[in-house]
Parts: sequence; structure tokens; C-alpha cells
Amino acid sequence: MLTACSGETGEGDTPEDDNAGINTESAVNIAWNQPFYSYNTESITGNATANSVITYLMKSGFNYYDEDLNLVQDESFGTYEVVSEDPLQIEYTLADTAMWSDGVPVTPADLLLEWAAQSGTFNNVEPEFDEEGNVTNQDAIDAGIYFDAASPSVALIEETPEIDGDSLSVTYSKPFADWEVAFDVNLPAHVVAQRALDIEDPEEATQALVDAINDEDTEALAAISKVWSEDFNYTELPEDEGLYLSNGAYVMTEMVADQFVTLKANPDYEGDRPASIEEVTVRWNGDPMGQVQALQNGEVDLISPQATADVLTALEGMDGIEVLSADEGTYEHVDLQFANGGPFDPATYGGDAEKAKAVRQAFLKTIPRQQIVDRLITPLNPNAELRNSYTVVPGSPMYDAISAENGMTEQYGQPDTAAAAALLAEAGVAGPVNVRLLFDPNNPRRQNEYELIAASAREAGFEVVPYQVQTDWGTDLGSATSFYDAALFGWQSESTAVTESDANYRTGATNNFYGYSNPEVDALFDELQVTTDEARQEEILADVEAHLVEDAFGVTIFQFPGVTAWNPSAITNVSKIPINPTIFYGYWDWEPGTDATE
Repeated sequence: MLTACSGETGEGDTPEDDNAGINTESAVNIAWNQPFYSYNTESITGNATANSVITYLMKSGFNYYDEDLNLVQDESFGTYEVVSEDPLQIEYTLADTAMWSDGVPVTPADLLLEWAAQSGTFNNVEPEFDEEGNVTNQDAIDAGIYFDAASPSVALIEETPEIDGDSLSVTYSKPFADWEVAFDVNLPAHVVAQRALDIEDPEEATQALVDAINDEDTEALAAISKVWSEDFNYTELPEDEGLYLSNGAYVMTEMVADQFVTLKANPDYEGDRPASIEEVTVRWNGDPMGQVQALQNGEVDLISPQATADVLTALEGMDGIEVLSADEGTYEHVDLQFANGGPFDPATYGGDAEKAKAVRQAFLKTIPRQQIVDRLITPLNPNAELRNSYTVVPGSPMYDAISAENGMTEQYGQPDTAAAAALLAEAGVAGPVNVRLLFDPNNPRRQNEYELIAASAREAGFEVVPYQVQTDWGTDLGSATSFYDAALFGWQSESTAVTESDANYRTGATNNFYGYSNPEVDALFDELQVTTDEARQEEILADVEAHLVEDAFGVTIFQFPGVTAWNPSAITNVSKIPINPTIFYGYWDWEPGTDATE
């Protein structure tokens, strides 16, 4: 199945499209560690790097980060400006060149739909689950309004945005420091409305969606919310092309579940970041050494596997391969479930919150954070250190102060199984305490981490067992919360916004899968949203983290070491940024190597 595209055309000439200036026979194969499963990256279900790196090639927006992490406006898509600072009002205007790949223009209705979905304004029902993770109120979900999203940022836009021609204006209920990265186009409103309201004409469908939102039409909004939440989740190419439209450089053309997705240059894209290689195929392989082998065999041309010492050694021993090694914006961590009926849930102990917290603290005290770093990360990065902050990256201006104030080092710096056992005994909890740990079972490093954690925890009276994946671990993370008690995975930053962590720890927010709720934390994030003074931002984040440590939310472990490798005879001008989309950044600058034609 994995086949490299190689060879030349004629006497070294390469065919080009006169309109696009692109080598029309150029192709590149890229390996990635997790399959795509949702086009809707703003939903709770679809908010994952596995999805966003693919949609980055397909979706344009009002801005993007450059190689130095400066935020750059993409005026070929649209512009935005502050109309008023008190109250904060932003006007977004779409460019004439912003177009969906079915020929329908991108309109303010696409933005209005995202406001309706992400603000939570219309939601009147929430999913309820049984002990096996099955939704028990599906009839209510189907009849009611439920957008599978929860953005604290967009929720600050309490008034319905106003459309005026090609522009949409939003008004924030209070000043918001990170408004510039809070809101953008996501799904095609006309497709959502066509499917939800059974209207064929795209212009008529779009207007019906706008009317439903402005009129607060609950029946129509119920159907719209169901399509928005469910229809764009898939693992094979849908029959309806509307479910994978592009307004960016590439269009999805083929996808086989658990194998690959192929995208081709969008011939109708008129923006400033066009495709430079005609065809990009992303092949999924969760085994880091499997990716290395595929690169060596010529089956793929660009890889960025989860780094191990074996991976780095193998890559450095390969001839003709470029290798880049640097820390990434992803960090490893363990989070605990607070409301799933498991060992860390107060309900398990008759509502005794202090007893549940003692069990959480005891478990976190057993995690051998330094041992994990020493065994698995130091061989890649001799200067590797523990990450001791939930919200800021080591080396950033705020890191030292926040990590010194949050208490993580004092509480969980080194494993203390004796203290953990004493906590369980004091709480009156007899072992063994069973803990189901969710992690990617196909990832060797995570398997090694699990074994180290399980061995240490056993000394204190915990029996840690692997959670049995239902669908795939990424999907299960947010949808099978009753099935696991702790999660071991990595969060990857998507922006440099100071409020980015809000979605992880606020009550009911998008990335808070665990039922964690602390009103003081919520209030601190409320203040952070309106704070522009960096010294006060640092104080707020330190206070947030102190609560997370005290509440035994979880622990951070290490910053990911990154290894990227590519075959320069197949692709050149590869660049990478430490935040999402990592190696897919700069696709417009890629150039085919001498052998990158079919």
C-alpha cells in the first residue's frame, strides 16, 4: 500500500500548470501517528491534532502563525478591525477570494454559525451517560438543541452578531485579551443548512440558517445542531462532497479508514498561500520505528514520529535524510476523572469530596515523573527536565515564577509511595484501588510510561490497568469518560494566547473531559480574559495552578522532544513550528525534490 511517487518526466522537465505555477505531477507522502476522524475541529469530539493538521491544508482563516509565531492576517481571506474598545466590538469582512470548493462564497453566515455553535447560547440539553458510556437521553438530544462545543471565549459574545453585506460584527460582553484568535470560519453554513433543513439551493439554505439563529427557531436549531455536531465526523470519504469542502489550498479526494488520506491542490483557490505540491498523501502509522522504516524504504517522504532514542539513532544513521531535532509545543501529562463513578469521584465515597481528593493525591504521588524523564526523554535530550506547569512552557518568561508558586514540585516532584499509602490509610480506603488508565496502546513510549506508573503505584496499593479502547483512544478521551479513570496523553498548543488553557480547566469547557469544577478557578479565568497586564496574568495563572495542584487535577511530566526527518530528493523547504500544525506549517513553500513526480 505504501508506495513512493518517484521518477522524472521527459528529459528532466517537470510539467507545470500555467495558472498555478505548480508541478502538476508532484506528490509527497507524509506519515502521521493518528488517523483523521473529524472535519469539525471546533467540536468537543473533533478537537484533536490528528484532525487539525489535515484541515490546516483545507481551511483558510482570518489569520495564521508564521515561523516565528507572529500572528499574521490573511487578507486574501478577509480582514478584521476593532470598531469599538468599550464595549469591545470587532468587524470581520470576507474577501472576494474566499470561496468554498463547491463554488459557494464564504459568507458571514459561516461565522454566525460558529457563534451559535461555540457560544452555547442555544443549547438546552446535554448528553447523559450510563456506566458503560452509552448516551441514555438520545431522544432528548435529537429533539433538543445540542451543539457539541463549549468555548469560553466565544461565550463572551452574548449578543447575536450582526451581518451587514460581506461583514459580521461581534460585541464582547467585556474586554477580552485574546479576541484575535478566538473566532474564525469552520464549517460551511450552506451545507449544514442544506442537510439539516432539507433545502437544496445553497443561498436559500444559508438564509434559512441565518433566520433560524436570529429568530431563535428552536426546531430548526435542533436540526442544525445535530448536523453540526455529528455529520462531519467520519473515517472514510463521505458520499456527500459537502462534508469535506475546502476554502484553502487543498481538497480531500480519497480516504481509507486507518490507512491514508489524499489531498490535491484546490484549482479554485485564489488566496495567498496556494499549494506548491500537487498531491499530498498522509499515511497513518502510530509506530515511530515503523515511520522510520517507511522513510528508509521510500514509502513516505516526511515524518515527525514520537521521538525515542532508537528513532533518533536510526535516523542519524540513514544516508540522504535531513534530520531536525528540537523541543515541541506538546507536553505529556496525566489527568484524573472527577465524576465517572470511579476511584477519584466523591460519589464513590458517598459524596465525601475530601476522601476522593485524598485518593487522587495518593495516586499522583506514585507517578514516577523523574524516572520517566530519565529513562525515556534524557537519551533524546540530555538537558531534559520535568515540566512543572499546567499552563506555560518551560523557558517562557512566566515559567519559573509560576512553577515556583504552584506547589507541584513540593507535592509531586518525586514519587513517594509510602506517603501515598499513608494517605489511603488515613482516608480509610483499602487497596487495591483499581485505576483504568487511558493511553494510546500502539505507542511504545506510552506503553513504557504505563509500565513505570503501574509498577510504582502498585507499591502504594493501586492496581493500574490499561483502559480497553472502544473506538480509538482520541475519540474515547472525550466520549467514553465513564470507562477510564485517568488519561495519559499530550496537549499541543494551537496558539500563543494567554487564555488558551481556559478550555482545559474551566467548568464544562471543551477540553475538560473529567467533570472538574472549581468556582475559584472559573473566576480567575474570568479575570484573565480581560487582563492585559503581564505581571497580573502571571499571578492569575499561578493561582489557577495552585488550585489544580491542591485539587489533585493531575500532573505534567515533560515537554515533548521532537524529531523530524525528510527525504530532500522528494521534498524540500520543510519547516516546522512548535505549535499546531507542526510539520504541516509552510506547505505553500514546499518544493518537490528531483524525484517527487509520479
